Amino acid sequence: MTTPARPQSAQEYLAHGQTPFFRLPCAPQTQIGDPGRFAGAKAVLLGVPYDSGTTYLPGARVAPYHVRRVSALVSSTHPKHRVDVFEHAPALDGGNVPVTPFAPELMRQAVQAEVMAVLGAGAVPFVVGGDHSITTPIMRAIHAVHGPVCVVHVDAHYDTSDAGVWGEEFHHGTPIRHAIEDGHVQKGGLFQVGLRGGWKDGDEAALSLGHEAMLFPASVFEERSAVEIAETIKTAIGDRPVYFSIDVDGVDPSHAPGTGTPVPGGLSSRELLCLLDNLSGVKIVGMDLVEVSPPHDHADLTSMLAAHALFSGLGLLAVHAKENASSSSPVEASDNEFTRPSEDGDR
Repeated sequence: MTTPARPQSAQEYLAHGQTPFFRLPCAPQTQIGDPGRFAGAKAVLLGVPYDSGTTYLPGARVAPYHVRRVSALVSSTHPKHRVDVFEHAPALDGGNVPVTPFAPELMRQAVQAEVMAVLGAGAVPFVVGGDHSITTPIMRAIHAVHGPVCVVHVDAHYDTSDAGVWGEEFHHGTPIRHAIEDGHVQKGGLFQVGLRGGWKDGDEAALSLGHEAMLFPASVFEERSAVEIAETIKTAIGDRPVYFSIDVDGVDPSHAPGTGTPVPGGLSSRELLCLLDNLSGVKIVGMDLVEVSPPHDHADLTSMLAAHALFSGLGLLAVHAKENASSSSPVEASDNEFTRPSEDGDR
């Protein structure tokens, strides 16, 4: 079982020198796949330091460490939703899934097992990659618990490649194809945002369109605001469960230079966060944030954006939890304070 601990103050955080996500308590490092170490949490943040699925510039394997570091600067009350995120969505840092860069199948097994443990504890997984190939085992676990879900996929690319491109079935350009073909995403429930990368051939969009996906290329933002696009997606999702897969290369490299496959002409940081924040009310069942490559970053721009995008995802969970609060009293809700970061000394 998770040992309760009081929230970390800024002084404590500076004194111990460790870097958990958002200064949250860390789950005990017991056996991987044990749901008991996540007891009491509604959200668990995991890192996957793996980037052997990249096809251009590596470096995303060190992203979990850097996103943790900068996330310490994020205060706990969401400025748009006006909720204390970690009061309504008690959270733990579940640590990194221990993986090796030399065994992709073992990575997939380990990630799936650990996400299953999070779900088994009744919590929502928030996973920081690593490259986009980590999404496939996450989706396998999500599907095992929730069945086919809606997917909001922010990316410069469709990620529907197959082995014909690189001679490999599983790399960072394949997770959406696997999600569709394996039945993990509902037909008509795929929303792809920020698309603009060059196509390998004229049929690049065929798989998504055949699954009745709604496509929002980056060029759409020239005519429609992020608020309008979010409203369209939110209406289409309705009360169905939704998984978020955020590839940071969906954002323009002027805002997020630290990524392995940068493509000019993407979303701004504000558009990404606006899109996420205006999806409040949806039932989020999981999220990944991938392809942050700190070796190619500048002034932590990309890592900081990643931390705030994660916080926006946690905000969606908090809003949904608040709107669907049970009959628990405020006193009972406050008993989960061990999963909240400190509110004092944030600046």
